[in-house]
Amino acid sequence: MSKRALVLGGGGATGNAWEIGVIAGLWDAGLDLTQTDLIIGTSAGATVAAQITNATPTRLFADIMSAAPQPRTGSVSADRGRVPMKPVIDNMERTSRIIAAAEDAPDMRRRMGAGALELNAASDGSWQPRWRATVAARLPSQKWPEQTMLITAVDALSGEPVMFDRYSGVELVDAVAASMSSSFPYSIGGNKYIDGGYRRNENADLAAGYARVLVLSPFGGRSRHPHDWGMQLATQVDELRAGGSSVETMFPGSNAEHMFGANAMDLSLRPLAAQEGYNHARALAEQLTEGWR
Repeated sequence: MSKRALVLGGGGATGNAWEIGVIAGLWDAGLDLTQTDLIIGTSAGATVAAQITNATPTRLFADIMSAAPQPRTGSVSADRGRVPMKPVIDNMERTSRIIAAAEDAPDMRRRMGAGALELNAASDGSWQPRWRATVAARLPSQKWPEQTMLITAVDALSGEPVMFDRYSGVELVDAVAASMSSSFPYSIGGNKYIDGGYRRNENADLAAGYARVLVLSPFGGRSRHPHDWGMQLATQVDELRAGGSSVETMFPGSNAEHMFGANAMDLSLRPLAAQEGYNHARALAEQLTEGWR
């Protein structure tokens, strides 16, 4: 094994910003992750994968830091958190009920798909074109990169995991939009898909066979699923190491945890999350470079 893989986990708007900050910090320290042999993107990480393969990390980081200030989505509490938006709370409660009712991970994926399809049946159908336009606006280019990139999703009808790549016959913007669809299902052709994080939180196990693997996990490797389902990052890392891979993981610092989880969709936190990722990466750059090259 001689190749390298970069794994970009989900984490909402702040997770996207944090991952870009990390990649930009390493870039400025002389470590280029954009030319990695394999890039795996899940949910918000799918957007990052599409962004860093079509624009420099420096530009992406600068865009986040220079964006117009966003209104706060809730009041600041004593722990520096915010009261999450009601749609976020509703979706967390809905999916938590599904997880609690499921027997195992495959059953959970089927139930998540069925729930998404029910939401879609009750909607007016206008969500998808708006969502596609939103995702398209975030991508510097809508072309798949030449290097190997996997974008994860889950088939809403069967609950089966799906991995999109440049040979799937699916446009990049559609693959990314499907991977990020945590509520409504995203339609591509005659199929419907939901968030790739329901396969496994980071999907790092897809890097099996690669000599060196770096995993960026905005949620710190945590999982909402029962431990015995093996969805958590620690299990994926154990599997990779058992197969001979050298694995490094990066998580946000403990002082930044309020930016993720329930606050992951708070756009006003994106510059702070990006700066946290950048600073963390610069502090660890020498250590990571030694193990990456």
